[in-house]
Amino acid sequence: MMNIKAFTLVSAVERELLMGDKERINIECVECCGRDLYVGTNDCFVYHFLLEERPVPAGPATFTATKQLHRHLGFKKPVNELRAASALNRLLVLCDNSISLVNMLNLEPVPSGARIKGAATFALNENPVSGDPFCVEVCIISVKRRTIQMFLVYEDRVQIVKEVSTSEQPLAVAVDGHFLCLALTTQYIIHNYSTGVSQDLFPYCSEERPPIVKRIGRQEFLLAGPGGLGMFATVAGISQRAPVHWSENVIGAAVSFPYVIALDDEFITVHSMLDQQQKQTLPFKEGHILQDFEGRVIVATSKGVYILVPLPLEKQIQDLLASRRVEEALVLAKGARRNIPKDKFQVMYRRILQQAGFIQFAQLQFLEAKELFRSGQLDVRELISLYPFLLPTSSSFTRSHPPLHEYADLNQLTQGDQEKMAKCKRFLMSYLNEVRSTEVANGYKEDIDTALLKLYAEADHDSLLDLLVTENFCLLTDSAAWLEKHKKYVPLRFFSFLFLFFFLIPFQLWVNIVNGDVQDSTRSDLYEYIVDFLTYCLDEELVWAYADWVLQKSEEVGVQVFTKRPLDEQQKNSFNPDDIINCLKKYPKALVKYLEHLVIDKRLQKEEYHTHLAVLYLDEVLQQRASTSGKGAEASETQAKLRRLLQKSDLYRVHFLLERLRGAGLPMESAILHGKLGEHEKALHILVHELRDFAAAEDYCLWCSEGRDPPHRQHLFHTLLAIYLRAGPAAHELAVAAVDLLNHHATEFDAAQVLQMLPDTWSVQLLCPFLMGAMRDSVHARRTMQVALGLARSENLIYTYDKMKLKGSSIRLSDKKLCQICQNPFCEPVFVRYPNGGLVHTHCAASRHTNPSSSSPGTRT
Repeated sequence: MMNIKAFTLVSAVERELLMGDKERINIECVECCGRDLYVGTNDCFVYHFLLEERPVPAGPATFTATKQLHRHLGFKKPVNELRAASALNRLLVLCDNSISLVNMLNLEPVPSGARIKGAATFALNENPVSGDPFCVEVCIISVKRRTIQMFLVYEDRVQIVKEVSTSEQPLAVAVDGHFLCLALTTQYIIHNYSTGVSQDLFPYCSEERPPIVKRIGRQEFLLAGPGGLGMFATVAGISQRAPVHWSENVIGAAVSFPYVIALDDEFITVHSMLDQQQKQTLPFKEGHILQDFEGRVIVATSKGVYILVPLPLEKQIQDLLASRRVEEALVLAKGARRNIPKDKFQVMYRRILQQAGFIQFAQLQFLEAKELFRSGQLDVRELISLYPFLLPTSSSFTRSHPPLHEYADLNQLTQGDQEKMAKCKRFLMSYLNEVRSTEVANGYKEDIDTALLKLYAEADHDSLLDLLVTENFCLLTDSAAWLEKHKKYVPLRFFSFLFLFFFLIPFQLWVNIVNGDVQDSTRSDLYEYIVDFLTYCLDEELVWAYADWVLQKSEEVGVQVFTKRPLDEQQKNSFNPDDIINCLKKYPKALVKYLEHLVIDKRLQKEEYHTHLAVLYLDEVLQQRASTSGKGAEASETQAKLRRLLQKSDLYRVHFLLERLRGAGLPMESAILHGKLGEHEKALHILVHELRDFAAAEDYCLWCSEGRDPPHRQHLFHTLLAIYLRAGPAAHELAVAAVDLLNHHATEFDAAQVLQMLPDTWSVQLLCPFLMGAMRDSVHARRTMQVALGLARSENLIYTYDKMKLKGSSIRLSDKKLCQICQNPFCEPVFVRYPNGGLVHTHCAASRHTNPSSSSPGTRT
């Protein structure tokens, strides 16, 4: 339990003001409506007071009660309950099991003497269903056993509207619309008196302690549950909030959002509805009344009346933040949304998030701090200003007032701890890098990028050149001085280069560093940075001047100067692919990479590039095969690339490549090329008889028929089968391949034609999978055709029915009916009828078809 000061208890009606020197007078009930306070006593008097609230700048408000009048009700019993109906200017008074109507101002009974008799207790429906603004709805627990009654109460009369029987004697009731929340002898229930449906909530023993039933909001109630729990329940019979844990001896409860207030014999306890924790305890002995009236919470003993004055929520939240209780403060701030205007709440909540973020930051909880800064839309300069000298000297930033935190700078926050300071700097680096390209940086880009550059330079961070290579807003004066201070000469030269547009000298310095002529340890991968810079450099002369140098250093990396450059820029005069290819002729690996980029990545449809790439692949494969160690993984990888290109591309010069392959000992590649020429039998003959690769022959039939119609695929499989069978029965290996082909691809064949091709010596058992597959495919095809035929017949039947319906309807034609096109009457019984029922002359219909611009009553005849 963590205490906060949410309420202050102040006196409202002193004992002397109420009863003077009469010792036996006790307070039985209270009612408050605006400034009007009513008190009912045990001697059947009703007192009317006027409350005056006086705010105190440095503390809680005080109240002064001025007695207006008091009146005896004419009974010898105590006043049990009071309820104000301000819309009617009436006070409902329960005394001696009778509810009387009295005037709220003079406490006089209504002249009609209207009252409700036989009431043990009652409640007003604060969510009325009658729709009549000149009455209030009252629910009473009748003195008759197990009976609830609903009344409409007007200014001078009452009217019973419903009587409900219950399974047990009801002891307490609260009303919301058509729903009654009832405390029976052994349980709580929800009852809809409109439909008669009841729903049990949970058991409760009324003999141990009195029940509590209180409406706390629309369709929601607060109940005293077993085990000292305050339970919430909706009219649907469910709980949408966790219960609060209060005293076992609680005798009253009230709600002042976001708190539940409970009263027992000795204390008033305050519990949060948001996190269910007990927040405050106030000593209060002999209390027996606790009620809330439109946000004002009143408690009373038998001798005096007191008011629980809430501290402003903002003050409570600031107290929690001052105690470093961030989670509680945020929960309370979110809960305050319903009580504060939207615009004011958003401003307040953003500031609270920012304050909470700095608290988490000071505790080195960086992930939590980052989320709070983002959610609170923190001006990032508030954070940067904690770090000495990071903000540019030209920055006009001043910190928020009142301040968001109590720290002068990072030295005070970390108390000089270098390890903590380093962690804070790493966090700021990460945070600034994340927000610099977001909306958070709008208006502060120079401050953010300059601070980030200073942090990178001080920490000797690898991302310093990353920042400078990309678009940035670093201020020249501050940044240059800081780079020089930390001896970052390469970034300094580059930074100067960016601002002065001085290309060759600083770039040559980079080259010298990579070549080892100048020593600088800023980055070990400066070569990659030079390649990246040239890739996005717009100076064409500079790129061409150093292209040879980067390619000589590494063909694979250097070619990225061209492959990563946007293609639309490449296709301009200075960087068109043909010029690049001419440049790369001295660098075969780079040339292959670049052609792969054009053909595979960019999918350029140009025969020259496809043929050139295929020739390069072929030359590399032939070179590898010619060498003694040419059968390694690299050779097979290049050969796989060649085969994939030959299969996928349709743009290369097939005859030219076939000529190059002649005598090269590459049968698979030759087969692919024959397939491209449509010479499928020759290609399959190579795969079957030269390579003896039956799986490759089957794959050939599949890839060669991709995107083609089924007859083409069937023709390929039949061709392959014929090659297998042409060898004669003696070729056992080919016979086995033929059987496997049929059994694995049964649906690709015309079964009738295959059976004519097969040798008579083959058994049915040998071809069982093929025959079953062929039969299944034939049956499936037949049934599919039957379904399609049935659907066509159904559609035809629907159209026939529509046609008969149109023909069957009669049409009345007289000389009074007008043509819908020319608006002239019909002179003879010849007409055209449109689907919408419109009738026109035959010549009007004909002219409409020859003159499409003419108006018509329908779109078709």
